[in-house]
Amino acid sequence: MAPNNGWFDTTIGDQVQLQRGKDITKNEQRPGSTPVVSSGGISSYHDTAFAKSPGVILGRKGTLGTVFYLDHDYWPHDTTLWVKDFKGNNPRFVYYFFKAMSADLLALDVGTANPTLNRNHVHPIETLWPRQVVQDRICEVLGQIDDKIELNRRINETMEATARAVFRSWFVDFDPVIAKVEDRQPAHMSADTVAFFPDHFEDSPIGPLPAGWTPGSTTDIAQYVNGRNFTKDATGTGRMVIRIAELNSGPGASTKYNEVDADPVNTAYPNDILFAWSGSLDVYRWHRDEALVNQHIFKVVCDKYPKWFVFFQLQEAMPFFQDIAADKATTMGHIKRHHLSESELVIPCQPLLDHGTTVIQPLYDRIHTNERESMTLARIRDTLLPKLLSGAIRLRDAEKAVGEVAV
Repeated sequence: MAPNNGWFDTTIGDQVQLQRGKDITKNEQRPGSTPVVSSGGISSYHDTAFAKSPGVILGRKGTLGTVFYLDHDYWPHDTTLWVKDFKGNNPRFVYYFFKAMSADLLALDVGTANPTLNRNHVHPIETLWPRQVVQDRICEVLGQIDDKIELNRRINETMEATARAVFRSWFVDFDPVIAKVEDRQPAHMSADTVAFFPDHFEDSPIGPLPAGWTPGSTTDIAQYVNGRNFTKDATGTGRMVIRIAELNSGPGASTKYNEVDADPVNTAYPNDILFAWSGSLDVYRWHRDEALVNQHIFKVVCDKYPKWFVFFQLQEAMPFFQDIAADKATTMGHIKRHHLSESELVIPCQPLLDHGTTVIQPLYDRIHTNERESMTLARIRDTLLPKLLSGAIRLRDAEKAVGEVAV
């Protein structure tokens, strides 16, 4: 029975039409701004769209239970199902509806070696469905939270770009030093900051470096502790196991949990740095709660230099590591530990590092704070969502609760 007269009994197929995505290989893609959405999210970009926005996309093969919303034209990959016809329903509500049944989608797996979702098994599912006016109100309530999360994302994107630009200018391109050598005033810098930079270069084994700075590698700035296979004998409860999938897309329906005890070096805490040395081959800041670091991931222990310095140095080194991994004749590119000592970087003098901390650390910390706030908001949204769809909470109560947090 429907929770109130704004709802009615129906099937999913009566309300939306799902369609299998269209395959496109990396070789067929051309440079562009149209996102290609696979079962794990946006995987690449192309110059041509296959589907018009707004879009709701479900993971169909490989990664099930994932649901994505696109507000611009896109290309749904063959590993997805996409909503071809919303049949007059609010697209944002359809997104929230499928997001709420993420675990149910995972349970519909019909694959053998590879998880697979069949649209013909989704369409007949019976469900309660709200009328348009209720859909719109639900979207308005939950949209306030998503809008705040999106605002945090944009702010973080700007702060990250600013911090990275400062780091690159100072510690990679040596712009202030070059300016002083040429007897120019470094751009956008106070006299106090300019004073921290030398006015000449000195020869080194890796080429001319700012005077007093030393050459090094990624092994000189941090320790790298490999994770363990915590997915083996996972209990289903306890702490999240961080695999590469969790680094790229966050926790999902296939995420593993384990109650096993683990040393702190195999445990990720909020604001730790993690380095996926296989697969995606990238560096990440861990913003979520305490979790277990699985194999193929280094926990980066910053016991010598500040985290912001280590993080941005690793970002600069990623192309070097990715080139090594690309040459591996395997299905999953990777590097080996000895490659860490082969990357080249420059370590500045301590006074400049200390000054850099006063400039870059506040941005680095604010990004982490915003991420944590967004995760709290997402948990509130995900708690409200099934209650709204089941009628366990009234819209006016949900509006009040959201109004107190999404400001």
